[in-house]
Amino acid sequence: MRSTQELVAGATAPLVVVDDGPIRFLILNRPQSRNALSREMRSALPGILGEAERDRAVRTVVVTGVDPAFSAGMDTGDGDPFRPVLPNPGEALRSVRKPVIAAVNGACVTGALELALSCSFIIASESAFFADTHARLGLLPSWGQTALLPEAVGVRRARHMLATGERIDARTAVAWGLVNEVVSHDRLLERCRELGGAVAASPDSALEAVLAGVDAGARFARSAALAVEHDAFTRGRLRPSAEGPLPAGRTSAGPSADRPTRA
Repeated sequence: MRSTQELVAGATAPLVVVDDGPIRFLILNRPQSRNALSREMRSALPGILGEAERDRAVRTVVVTGVDPAFSAGMDTGDGDPFRPVLPNPGEALRSVRKPVIAAVNGACVTGALELALSCSFIIASESAFFADTHARLGLLPSWGQTALLPEAVGVRRARHMLATGERIDARTAVAWGLVNEVVSHDRLLERCRELGGAVAASPDSALEAVLAGVDAGARFARSAALAVEHDAFTRGRLRPSAEGPLPAGRTSAGPSADRPTRA
């Protein structure tokens, strides 16, 4: 299986689509800013996912980032970053009825963690790490973090991650239930390709019905938590702390993130 750099070779778009049989790879392609999600990317994502949903030849979508990062989160230095894009990336991913696999190949931070948790399941490379820095930066989650993270790792571990902003590595992530599997970095895309092949072996109608049942239960359980998060974001937006907005060029990964530039 080719690397992410090979998959996007020659492409300049910040979101690159590559088909491999029944699998559609959706690649975040802003390596100079650790694949931070610009407004352009957030606006384009629902349409790209909708096309995959309608294409009967596509059975699985794999979301990943160009090495060495999955994504540093939302690009807060891009125009008016806190003006909402609807549907937001989390909503757009959770609305896809086909399996969506997050192939996490490196940093997966804050908004990017919401992105990954909104996928059907997560496969991580040994290089992956995960963190949520919303509270540390005085930001409020709005893509589902306060509902999705406790659902994945339990309330106590979710509090730990949300309150401290500490990183957890891939091995801890799989032990906590945040990710499904950890594989070697050079096996990540191949493992996702194997899973996509396994998905394609099931009849469309049966697979859709089974996943719809799982998703319906999950939506019922998390709907109240998502409503609380939305209300908190709406009342407290956008940055409730006394320090004011983040400086231009910062990503939600925090002060150590590279300065984003437009793709």
